[in-house]
Amino acid sequence: MLKNFFLYGFTLAVLQLLIACGAAPEAEQSVLKDVETDRAADAGDQAAAAAEAEILIVAFGDSLYAGYGLDQKEGFAPELQAALKAAGKDVRVHNAGVSGDTTAAGLRRMDFVLDSLPRQPDLVILGLGGNDLLRGLKPADTRANMEKMVQKLEKRGIAVMLTGMLAPPNLGADFSDEFNIIYPALAKKYDVALYPFFMAGVVGNPDLFLPDGLHPTAEGIDIIVGKVAPQVAELLEG
Repeated sequence: MLKNFFLYGFTLAVLQLLIACGAAPEAEQSVLKDVETDRAADAGDQAAAAAEAEILIVAFGDSLYAGYGLDQKEGFAPELQAALKAAGKDVRVHNAGVSGDTTAAGLRRMDFVLDSLPRQPDLVILGLGGNDLLRGLKPADTRANMEKMVQKLEKRGIAVMLTGMLAPPNLGADFSDEFNIIYPALAKKYDVALYPFFMAGVVGNPDLFLPDGLHPTAEGIDIIVGKVAPQVAELLEG
């Protein structure tokens, strides 16, 4: 496990360097506009399917949820939907993952996403924070943003499941201690479900990552879904 965390830390450190030397804000905005255009084109199909399913789940996260670098049916949301259907659930998992989203960005768009759905979801799986880590944002700010999102969902009467992240060792013990407590503390405070580390079972195995060394392959997503789906199914039964 310790070896895996050191590998995780090295990977994040490399990505932090790439971000520091990356595209200008104008280029980033262009990419985001392209993403939003593609997502809008698919919105009608998603809305129709969501309206027909007995259970509606929203997977609200970043590139790890969005299926970055994978075919349309290989991402977290479609694979989770397939796993739950195989378990006998009449479910639609709406993909609300946006690559690059921080917790602040997620907080800004949450109401829009929820209001755009054909009906209120039965469950929101909330997985943000990885990009906060990559940018070295203050854990206190990450926690505040995550808490506001949980509060929004609670106010709407929507069940929540958090999928957590863990800070790599290279960010320092103090930072890690402050960040790593965010998800379990919020889960306890608001009595919501928690899957402690979204990347469990994948981190530490280079064969389960795309060439960028950061995002899971389709096989990696299968492993993640295999661990997450039973907990989701249990929540739906409760």
